[in-house]
Amino acid sequence: MSTLLEQALALYAGLPAAERFHVHARASSAPLLAVAERVSGGIVADIGCGHGLLSALLALAEPSRTVHGVDPDPRKVTWAREALSGLQQVKLAEGTVEDVLAPALPRACDTAVVCDVLYLLPEAKWPAFLRTVHGLLKPGGRFLLKEVEGDGSWKHRKALAQEWVMVSLLRRTKASGGMVLKPRAEMMALLRDAGFTVREVVDLGRGYTTPHVLYIAEASAP
Repeated sequence: MSTLLEQALALYAGLPAAERFHVHARASSAPLLAVAERVSGGIVADIGCGHGLLSALLALAEPSRTVHGVDPDPRKVTWAREALSGLQQVKLAEGTVEDVLAPALPRACDTAVVCDVLYLLPEAKWPAFLRTVHGLLKPGGRFLLKEVEGDGSWKHRKALAQEWVMVSLLRRTKASGGMVLKPRAEMMALLRDAGFTVREVVDLGRGYTTPHVLYIAEASAP
């Protein structure tokens, strides 16, 4: 485990066991460090921040950076605020990117990060969601979209089953959609339609039982 990840996880030591377990499970099952190391700039939006683990990594990696985290789950935001209370540069809010960040940070962010969020939304809302994220970014700003690839593999099917347990059975994850996982060609088309230029697609599934894929895109001028 990296020193940075150890420092971030240590912030959650005072939380109840169930919340600590959720954060540690997230740390071990998703390539958050690989995402964090590709973030640039001093103002970052972490959309769908959950317990705030990625926000913590981003703030600890660059103390001069301001991280704006938002999530619609009030329980997760409450625990995130408690765990990250010592990181003054992390600003956490309950709500959606449309209601909270879009009015407050138009064209203000150097990077926007969305990790494992899109599939939880109704598919019909994806284009508008991506356009809203585009509106947060400065011209040329970076968008990091980490999703599970819908490649038809056993890892794909396993990821869907796992999320069904978390969303429907345990109710540990808040969702309003049908848990759709798209192949990368469709995701790249969606990003282009929202005004992004896709610069790179990175496979991050090696060593994981989930087909993680990261889309690195750039916001065009409005």
